[in-house]
Amino acid sequence: MSNPPRHGSAEPHPSEKYNTAKEERQNHVDAVLSSPSRKKVVVAGPGTGKTHLFKQILKGKTKTLTLTFVNSLVDDLSLDLCGLSEVKTLHSFARATLTSPTKKIHVFPKLSKLIQKDALVLLNTEIDFDHIFHNRHDADELIDFYKQRKDFYGHYGYADVIYALVKYFEKTPRRIPIYEQIVVDEFQDFNKLEVSLIDLLAQKSPILLAGDDDQALYDFKSASTEHIRQKHTSKDSEFASFSLPYCSRCTRVIVDATNDIITAAKEAGHLKGRINKSFLYFDDELKDKESTENAKIVYASAFEKQMPLFIEQRLEELAKQLKQKFDVLIISPFRVQSRSLVRALREKGFQNVEFPDKQDPDEPTLLEGLKLLLADRKSNLGWRIASRHCLNQSDFDSALHKTHPPGTQTMVDILSAKCKKEINQLLKSLRAIRDDKTIEDGSLSEILEKLDLSPNEIVKTALRDEIVTDMPKSVAHSVRKLAIKATTIQSSKGLAARCVFITHFDDQFLVKSKEKKLSDQDICSFLVALTRARTKVFLISSDSGKEPTFLRWIRKERIERHPAFTRVDT
Repeated sequence: MSNPPRHGSAEPHPSEKYNTAKEERQNHVDAVLSSPSRKKVVVAGPGTGKTHLFKQILKGKTKTLTLTFVNSLVDDLSLDLCGLSEVKTLHSFARATLTSPTKKIHVFPKLSKLIQKDALVLLNTEIDFDHIFHNRHDADELIDFYKQRKDFYGHYGYADVIYALVKYFEKTPRRIPIYEQIVVDEFQDFNKLEVSLIDLLAQKSPILLAGDDDQALYDFKSASTEHIRQKHTSKDSEFASFSLPYCSRCTRVIVDATNDIITAAKEAGHLKGRINKSFLYFDDELKDKESTENAKIVYASAFEKQMPLFIEQRLEELAKQLKQKFDVLIISPFRVQSRSLVRALREKGFQNVEFPDKQDPDEPTLLEGLKLLLADRKSNLGWRIASRHCLNQSDFDSALHKTHPPGTQTMVDILSAKCKKEINQLLKSLRAIRDDKTIEDGSLSEILEKLDLSPNEIVKTALRDEIVTDMPKSVAHSVRKLAIKATTIQSSKGLAARCVFITHFDDQFLVKSKEKKLSDQDICSFLVALTRARTKVFLISSDSGKEPTFLRWIRKERIERHPAFTRVDT
C-alpha cells in the first residue's frame, strides 16, 4: 500500500511518487501486451524500455524472430533476448531463408559497389544499384545486368539478397515462414525494400514494430521516417499504435534538454510530420539522486589539443565524486577526430580506451579477394578482385570484357599466366601465415607491399606503443583503467554510458550539408548522441567564434559553462 502524503505538504510521499511512476510505465507496456491486434507499432524513445517490452511479448513463445538491420545491435539483442528469440539482421535472415540443401547462399557486402564498377567498364554507365534495390525500382532494365554479374560471381550483396527474398515471397507467398511472434527493431531507419519484406512477413505472423522517428540516422540507404509515421498515425494503417514515453536511462536534465531541442527545432520549421509523442523523465529514487547531483549539462570551448586534458580533468573529478568505476563514451562527428583523441588519451596513460579504428573502404581490397581464393581456388569473385590489384586498368578492362555476357569461361581462365602466377605466390605466402609455417623474409615484404602495409609503419607503431607504455603518466591511478569507448555519432546507436563527452560540438561539424543548412538528419543525429548518456554530459566546442545552434536551443538554466576552458563570450 502506498504511503500517504506527509502532513502539511502538497507533494506526495516519495514512495508514492515512485510507485505511481512504475504503474504508469507498466500501463503503457500492458496496453501493448493486451491488444488483440496482430500488427502493432510502438514508438519508443531512447531508454524507454523497448527491450523489456520485447521480453514480455516474446515470453512463453517457442518460435519467434527478432529483426534489425544494424549489425552492432544484433549482439546486444541476442544477449538480452537469449532463449526467447533468434536475432538476425535482415540480410542474414534473407541468406538463411534462401539457403536450401541444394543451394548455399554466399554474401559479399561490397558486391553492389563492385558490380557498379563492372557497369562502368562494360556498359559505360555509372549506376547506383543499391538505390535501385532499396527503392524497389523493379522495372529498371539494369537489374538483369546485375543478376548476370551476381550469378557469375556466385555471391549476393546486402541489398540484393533482401530483394531476392522479397521477390521470392511475392511469387510464392506459401513459402513465407510462420512465427508465433516477430519483433522488428529500429524501424525508423528502414527503406522501401526492407518495409516490403516486413509487410510480407506480417501476412503470416503477429508482428511488432519498434522505433522512434527522432532517432533516424541512416538516410544514406534511402531509409525514411515516413514508413514508421505512416504505420503509426495514418487512418488507413492496419497497425495498432502505442508509445513508451518514460525514459529510465537519462537524468532529468538530459530528458529536459532533449525536449528543448525538439521544441526549438519545431519552432524553427524542422521535424515536420514528426510523430506527436511524449518523452518523459521516469521518477526513480536512484535516478532522482543522480539528477540532483548532475543537474546541468556542462559546456566548454577548448582548442582541439586541449580536449584530452579537459576530458582527463573531468574524469578525475568524477572519480573523486563517485568513488567507484564508471563507463565513458566519447562521441565525435568524424572518425579522424575520434582517432586523434584516442591516441592522445592513450599517451596520457588511459589503458582501456576502445576504438574500432579499422577502416573499410567501399572498394574491395586485395586481401578480401585473396581470402575468397583461400576458401575457394576457383572463385570468380576472388580472381576478379585480386586481378584488379595486379593488372593495369587497360589489361583489367580487357579481361573483364571477356566475362560479359558470362559464358563457360571462368575468371581464372581469362587471366594471363603472369597474373595468375603473381596471385598464386601471394596465396602461398598467406597460407603459410595462416598455418603458422615459415615464410621467407622476401615473401613477407612482398605481400605487405602488395597489401599496402608499410613494414616501417608497423614496426614504428609497435615501438612507439612500447616506449609510451614505459613513460611516466600524467593521468591519475583512479581513472587509468576506466572503460572508455570512442566512436562517431552514427556508430553510437545502441550504446550508452554513465558519462558522455560530445566533442567538436560546433555547427561546422554537426551540420553536414555543404551549404551549412541545418537538416532534420542533423537534429536527429545530435539527439541520438545526447541521449547516450545515463548521468552526465559534457559538450566541448572547438570554435571560439560562434556559439553552436544546439547550445542556443537548450534552456540556459540547464547549462553550466566551464570557466577554465570557456572561450565564448557569455
